[in-house]
Amino acid sequence: MTQSEKATEIRQILDELYPEVPIPLDHKDPYTLLIAVVLSAQCTDVRVNKITPSLFEKADNPFQMRELDVDEIRAIIRPCGLSPRKSKAISGLSQILVEKYNGAVPQTFEELEALPGVGHKTASVVMSQAFGFPAFPVDTHIHRLAKRWGLSNGKNVVQTERDLKRLFPKEHWNKLHLQIIYYGREHCPARGHKLENCPICQKFGEKD
Repeated sequence: MTQSEKATEIRQILDELYPEVPIPLDHKDPYTLLIAVVLSAQCTDVRVNKITPSLFEKADNPFQMRELDVDEIRAIIRPCGLSPRKSKAISGLSQILVEKYNGAVPQTFEELEALPGVGHKTASVVMSQAFGFPAFPVDTHIHRLAKRWGLSNGKNVVQTERDLKRLFPKEHWNKLHLQIIYYGREHCPARGHKLENCPICQKFGEKD
């Protein structure tokens, strides 16, 4: 079986298990999604969703956020971890959005990745989930599963993203990256993985 054939079968399994995939980070617009994704670095989506209501109650747009003291932001988001860095990024990117984009979130990878605290993965999430632009955000979880399923032997997320984009049709990228995240959580965790609970690994997974 070729990698392309394997990818097609994996996509069919994911479509059967997850015909609909809600966006896991609670948000109401591109700005609140951007902030939630910045907070999600090395933090669970569940924890982010517990923290953002308190933050967005004080400031849910860049005009309000830039008026908050960085220490005030830091105190609210502390449970998400990396709060010194994240609070400075949130304050800084909000200032730039107001000054350069009149408060709007830009809709290109280049402009997003130029913002403080926004790397390629964060930009990919915003481009796909906020604006519907075809993107394949690859975090460490998707990187791990792609290797486990034999879809990539990339040594880093950049190579894995390139491999997955080559194997899957562009019109499925946005849905697939969410499907793989949900699948990993429910069927294919890094620890405590049980083959009998993982239909994809039963067919294609590497033998531990």
